[in-house]
Amino acid sequence: MSLTIAVLGLGAWGRTLQTLWERQGHRVIGWTRSDGGDPARLLPEADLVAVALAMQGIEPLAEALAPVWPAGLPLLSCSKGIDPERLATPTQLWARQVPQAPRLVLSGPNLAVELAQGLPAASVIASEDQELAGRLQEELSGDSLRLYRSDDPIGVEAAGALKNVMAVAAGICDGLGLGANAKASLLCRGLAEMGVVVQGMGGHPTSLYGLAGLGDLLATANSPLSRNYRCGLLLAEGLDESAAVARIGATVEGPRTARAALALAARQGWSLPICDQVLAVLEGRTKPALAVQALMQRGLKPEWTP
Repeated sequence: MSLTIAVLGLGAWGRTLQTLWERQGHRVIGWTRSDGGDPARLLPEADLVAVALAMQGIEPLAEALAPVWPAGLPLLSCSKGIDPERLATPTQLWARQVPQAPRLVLSGPNLAVELAQGLPAASVIASEDQELAGRLQEELSGDSLRLYRSDDPIGVEAAGALKNVMAVAAGICDGLGLGANAKASLLCRGLAEMGVVVQGMGGHPTSLYGLAGLGDLLATANSPLSRNYRCGLLLAEGLDESAAVARIGATVEGPRTARAALALAARQGWSLPICDQVLAVLEGRTKPALAVQALMQRGLKPEWTP
């Protein structure tokens, strides 16, 4: 079945989704803030709204669209992160403003450049409404993007957000030339740290080991196509956060997510040592090599705590 899909946000990810869905035969209509215009005009003719905005753009857009959102029109969130002020995931921000919209999440190893080239990938579509998720799984899967289904949108979002922080850490590790053993150890412990947040926010542990968790972590922690990984490389060179982000020239969600995760940790009593050291490097409170040393000198403990 051919859909009319409104894509709100036409950065690299939004344009990639537009290209993918047009190849599948769907009609795609788009809006981007830089071109102006009223995104509300797209809603009446859409079967699905896909939002591919950076985190800071979600709440203002949701507030603007809430009064005119058509009843029953599904919202597919394609954003990744945790808002550091609201301490909320993208769909939680949308739910506050547009509670009447059926909400879904699209996440996974989604390096936009590779998908735009037609290279194969898989992702997960998550929703509490499994009938809707199953229908969109069928309609949005294609030759180059295979979709799996999940009933754990919060777990999928939390995993997809925290992997950005770990990708920054991986970039620092590689930038310092610490080797394969160190990086494998970092990513393993990073996955455990992601699990603390996933479960703490109410997600299911299986999402941690799915496409939005481990899958996305493997892609973004190892590829120079990842903005967060490149941010870590630049931090290892001695750049500060603002200079690294300016060099990349695009939104880097890892720093905002690290701040949000640590704010949640302070409230809930979680231990997030990798997030803590990444943020210390970002804010210039420590040097990359000293952050590694601090992690290596933490107190010894069991690998898993019941």
